[in-house]
Amino acid sequence: MTHILVVEDDPQFCTMITQMLTQDGHRIQVAGNGEEGLRRIAEAAPELILTDILMPGTDGIDLIMALNRQGSAIPVIAMSGGRRTIRAEFNLESAALLGVRATLTKPFTRAELRQAITSALA
Repeated sequence: MTHILVVEDDPQFCTMITQMLTQDGHRIQVAGNGEEGLRRIAEAAPELILTDILMPGTDGIDLIMALNRQGSAIPVIAMSGGRRTIRAEFNLESAALLGVRATLTKPFTRAELRQAITSALA
C-alpha cells in the first residue's frame, strides 16, 4: 500500500502507530525527531508523513517548514497531545497554517487515523 514515514519521539506511541499501519498493509519507516525524519526523506521519499509536533531537537513544525522550503509535495499529517502549558489544539492549528493535510489530537482511534490518511492522500 502506502509508504509512510512516522516521525515520533515516544517509543510506545510510535510502536502503536506502526502496528496499526502495518496491519492495514502500509510500509513504514520511523524517525525519532524531525532531523532524522529529513534524513529518511532524503534517502527514500515516502508517500505520506505522520509527524508529532512537540519533540526534542528538530520538532514537527521545523520539519514541516523545512519541507515547505524544499517545495515538497509529500502530504503531512500532524499529531499532537499537547503539554502542560501548550494545548494540542494550538500545535495543530500552527501545523494547519503551514499546510498539513490533516491533524490528529492524541490519543486518537484507529478509525480517526484511517480517516486522516484517506483525507491526506485524496
